[in-house]
Amino acid sequence: MIRKNRIINIPENENNFLFGVRGSGKTDLLKQLFPPSPSTLYIDLLDTSIYKDYLSNTGQFYERVNAFRNDGLVIVDEIQKIPQLLDEVHRLIESSNRRFILTGSSARKIKATQGVNLLGGRAGRKFLHPFTPEELGEDFDLNEALQYGLLPIVWSSTNRSNKLKAYTETYLTEEIKAEALVRNLPAFARFLEVAGLYHGQIVNMTAVARDTQVSRHFVCNFFSILEDTMLGFFLRPYHPKLRVKEQKSNKFYLIDPGIARALKKNFGSVSVEEKGFLFEGLIAQLLKAYKDYRGLYDEIYYWSSTEAKEMEVDFLLKRGKELIAIEVKAKTDVSSRDYRGLKAIGELPNVKRQIIVYMGKFIRKTEQGIEIWPFDFFCKNLKEDFKSLVVP
Repeated sequence: MIRKNRIINIPENENNFLFGVRGSGKTDLLKQLFPPSPSTLYIDLLDTSIYKDYLSNTGQFYERVNAFRNDGLVIVDEIQKIPQLLDEVHRLIESSNRRFILTGSSARKIKATQGVNLLGGRAGRKFLHPFTPEELGEDFDLNEALQYGLLPIVWSSTNRSNKLKAYTETYLTEEIKAEALVRNLPAFARFLEVAGLYHGQIVNMTAVARDTQVSRHFVCNFFSILEDTMLGFFLRPYHPKLRVKEQKSNKFYLIDPGIARALKKNFGSVSVEEKGFLFEGLIAQLLKAYKDYRGLYDEIYYWSSTEAKEMEVDFLLKRGKELIAIEVKAKTDVSSRDYRGLKAIGELPNVKRQIIVYMGKFIRKTEQGIEIWPFDFFCKNLKEDFKSLVVP
């Protein structure tokens, strides 16, 4: 796997969960940050023999860690495979100065075992996302990112299409079937293909249930699995008091453009029809990553009117009481028609900036104060905490 300087911060002197979708590079990152040494103990639950020993007797885990140095760092890979080990980790944290980093590609079983406050609040939660343009530097290519995505396990492959195919198959067999997250695997396989079609769209659960041929209850559970395994996420609608009626349903994004295409079995060149959703999804993922990595904003929303399709805004970043409105357009030029939603939501007093991110090359500002940013300028602003100003 390609080794890059990831921008996530994982302090050595703190206890942390490190969550991330499979293939996001959690293990590779930790071995880069904390190389194996006499003061660092690695326990890999993907190792079948280790897994079987601790599954049958969690006390063996306690004994092994307790015999390790009192002030050492203990890293446990894929903790969700034996969530009962969290009780032992909790006990060891209470009785020693050891620090723990616990990785996981699913929070579902952990939440079921431990509840919302993991380890009683004694460990923070970090999330590792696919690569960002900042991390890839000159290796980043927007067209490649839209076609294959930015998962490290795929990006570093010499045959990205084949890797994506294998990835989705591995997800079904290993992450879902092996973890027994669903009983009806064929129905879930149908759902995944439908979920790929809803990437970047407002979700109607009843319609998804009809397309998947299962009940609405099952569909809600399936979406919950995608969230818990970090494969997808929802954006809630923002409800300002405007004159029009606001949309109330959540908007869904898969974690990566490559995964969105792979679930639909699209592996060739990106078509014109799918480019808009893929580009918007990439922006959504970058916004989510920088929220988790650097806390650039408190929350991400979207806004959409039910009365006029033009009256919509893809993203609203909430920072305290202030809002930054962002519209995404997968085109090389934009016109006044493209920022009707931004002008509409600009009536709110708390909207401080209105921005269009597009695929063109020029930075400019309209008479209404709407800033028009090329994608690379948007990435620069993510890196610099939106401090770049556009001069009219």
